[in-house]
Amino acid sequence: MERATFLFDLDGVIFDTEGQYTIFWDGIGRDYVGDPDLASKLKGETISQSLIRCFPEDAAMREEVRKKLYEFEALMKFEYVPGAFEFLEYLKANGFKSAIVTSSNRDKMSQVYRSRPEIRSLVNRVFTGEEFARSKPAPDCYILGMEVFGATPGNTYIFEDSFNGLEAAKASGGHVVALATTNSTEEVAPYAELVINDFSDIFHHLHDVLL
Repeated sequence: MERATFLFDLDGVIFDTEGQYTIFWDGIGRDYVGDPDLASKLKGETISQSLIRCFPEDAAMREEVRKKLYEFEALMKFEYVPGAFEFLEYLKANGFKSAIVTSSNRDKMSQVYRSRPEIRSLVNRVFTGEEFARSKPAPDCYILGMEVFGATPGNTYIFEDSFNGLEAAKASGGHVVALATTNSTEEVAPYAELVINDFSDIFHHLHDVLL
């Protein structure tokens, strides 16, 4: 019997960073585009998509904000969502295939690797926004993850938190586990088979899958 494959979004799933990004993007929204609730509209998008959305006709402004974002990310704290590190360790030790599937680009991941170098060895692959033509909510990124691992949707478990990400996960056909780290349990429940607050009780929820 084919063993399960596990695909994880990064921010709000592996690392508890969404609050930090909300502060950044709401600040950009307030100072540049007159929208103090900008962050909620961008979650799950690539940085390029977000910048084009905000400044479609102003390349210079896109580069200015991109630079501000990189400076911000260099100072970010990449703290694990409770239980995430232990769960990734378990999957690796027990031979399960796993990957991070993120809309973040390689520059952002370089910041992550400097802060958390161990993350690269905890998963089999890291897929970034440069590797798929359409970003979330399109399912391309998760379909790519399945194809690379030779996995089927019926035996793939996808962990997401943002609405764009959850839509992508659901559209891919995989089993969707929503984390209520960015949005409430009630808001994410329609997208997922299972909703969790963090990974502290994941072995109870997926006991049969993890045997």
